Amino acid sequence: EPLLERFYHMLGRYGVGLQTISPGKRWSERDTVLITYADMVQGEEGTPLAAFRKLCAERLKGAISTIHLLPFFPWSSDDGFSVIDFREVEQSYGNWEDIRALGSEFTLMFDLVLNHCSVQSSWFKDYVSGVEPAANYFVEAEPELDLSAVVRPRSSPLLAPIETRSGERHLWTTFSDDQVDLNWRCPDLLFEFLDIIMLYLSMGCRILRLDAVAFLWKEVGTDCLHRPQTHEVIKLLRDFLDVVAPETVLLTETNVPHEENVSYFGKGDEAHLVYQFSLPPLLLHGLLEGSSRHLTEWASQLAPPPKGCSYLNFTASHDGIGVRPLEGILSPDEVRQLATKVEGRGGHVSMRSGTEGEDVPYELNVTYFDALAEPGDDALTEARFRCSQAVALAMQGIPAVYFHSLTGTRNDHEGVKDTGRARSINRRKWQDSELRSLLDDAESLPARVFEWYSRALRHRSACCAFHPDAPQAIHDFGPELFVLERTALDDSQTILCLFNFTSGIIPVADQGHLAELFPDGCTRDLLGGSELDLPADGLELRPYQALWLVAR
Repeated sequence: EPLLERFYHMLGRYGVGLQTISPGKRWSERDTVLITYADMVQGEEGTPLAAFRKLCAERLKGAISTIHLLPFFPWSSDDGFSVIDFREVEQSYGNWEDIRALGSEFTLMFDLVLNHCSVQSSWFKDYVSGVEPAANYFVEAEPELDLSAVVRPRSSPLLAPIETRSGERHLWTTFSDDQVDLNWRCPDLLFEFLDIIMLYLSMGCRILRLDAVAFLWKEVGTDCLHRPQTHEVIKLLRDFLDVVAPETVLLTETNVPHEENVSYFGKGDEAHLVYQFSLPPLLLHGLLEGSSRHLTEWASQLAPPPKGCSYLNFTASHDGIGVRPLEGILSPDEVRQLATKVEGRGGHVSMRSGTEGEDVPYELNVTYFDALAEPGDDALTEARFRCSQAVALAMQGIPAVYFHSLTGTRNDHEGVKDTGRARSINRRKWQDSELRSLLDDAESLPARVFEWYSRALRHRSACCAFHPDAPQAIHDFGPELFVLERTALDDSQTILCLFNFTSGIIPVADQGHLAELFPDGCTRDLLGGSELDLPADGLELRPYQALWLVAR
C-alpha cells in the first residue's frame, strides 16, 4: 500500500500521466526504425545531434518514421552503455532541446539501461559513502559463493572488489568492472527508474528499449538469466506505461536463442516488440552458402506473435552479429564455418566459453556489407547486400535499419586499432561534409546504397500488405530461392517476395503459384518500381535479385 501511494504521488511528474493518449493503432506499414548513435554525424558547427537532425529531415522523411538514439547520456565506457547520469544528455552530443527538435520530425526510441550503471555515477559514489537510498542500489555477493552457473556474455571476473566506507565489498559486474549491476530488489531503485521513464516520456520517447534485460535478476544457484522475477519487472513496467502513457511501446533486447527470446512477449502482457535475433546470422549464412534451406525452414515454423505484439526485424546494429540465436537451427560446425568466412572478409569473432570450457563463437564483428562481400566482385557484393536488406524489409514485423546499412559502410579497421575493441569495426562516425559529398556523388557506393534503400523504404511504406500485423506465408521453391507472401489484413493486397540466394540465374520452380496470383501475367516490382510482364516460358531471377511482386 505505501508503494501504491508513492506511485500515485508520481503522477504528473514532468507533465506525464495527466492526459494519457489512447494507443489506437500502435504501428503501421509506414513504421521503420533507424538505429544510430547520437554523434553518428558530426558537423563543423553546432552539435552532432543538430547535424544529424538536419541530414535526416532533408534525406529520410517518408523513408524512416522512428529514430532509435543509442544511449546519449554522459558515459564512461562501452560506447554509452556505462551510464553516469540517466537524466542528462552528454554535452559533446548536444542537449535536451536537440532531442526535442529531433522528436518534432520523427518518433523517438530511447534506451533504458536498467541492468547496470557506471562506477562514475553519483549513485555509485553514494553507495561507497553509505548514503541512502543508493547504499542499497547495488548487488553485493561473497566471493566464496559458487557462482559457476551464472551465464554471461563476458570473460571478465563476475565480482569486483570495492572499498567502501564499511570496508571491502564485492559487487556483481556482469559486463565489466566499470558497469556495476543494479539491485532490482530495492523499491527505491524501482521508483528511481519510474521517475527516469517519466522524464524520457516527457522528452518525446515513444519506444522504450530495455537493454540487457535478461540479466536483470540475480539469484545465487541459478544461471541468473530470464528469471521469473525479471519477467515480473517487465510486466510491472508495462502496467506502469499502460497507466501513464499507454501509447508507449516496450521493446526487450535479449540476444539469445529464439524460444528464450520470444518468451519476453509473455502472454501478450510483457514486451510489445522483441528483436528477431535469429534473422541476421541466418540470412548471412544462407547468402554466403547460396542456400535458403535453413532460413526457409526456420521462417516457416515461426509462430505469429501474440495479439498486440510484433517482431523488430534487422540485419545489423551497433553490436556484432550474435550467433547464439542460431542454436538449434545450425550445427556447431556450420556456425564455426560462418565465423571463418567472416574472418576471411576482414571481420573479427568474439568467443565465449562453451559447456566444456572450450571457446565457441559468440558474436561476429563486421559491417553487414563486408560480411557479404564477394572478394574481387563489387557488383556481386552490392547485389547480395541489397538482397539481404530486401528480405528483412519484407518479413512480418517492423524493420529496423542501422545507419551504416543505409550507407553501405565498409569495415572500420582504424577504429578497431584506435579502441582495441572488435565492435568498433561497425561504429564509424561520419563527418557531415564527407558524408554529404559521398551521398551527392551518384557513382559512390554510399550514394548507390542510400538511394536504393531510401526508395525501397518509401515504396514499402505505401503497401498495406507490409503492415506489421499482416500475415506472411513461406513457400519452398527450392534451396536457391527464398520466397514469402504477405497479405493485407483486409485482403486488398498480396505481395509475393522472391529472393535469389545464389550467384547464378535461377528459374522460379512453381510457375503455377505465379499464374494463380497473377493470372494475366501483369505485375509491378515494388522494389524496382517498374512494371513486369511475366514471361510465357517462366520467370528467372538474376544473381541475388530481389523482387516484390504485386498485381497491377
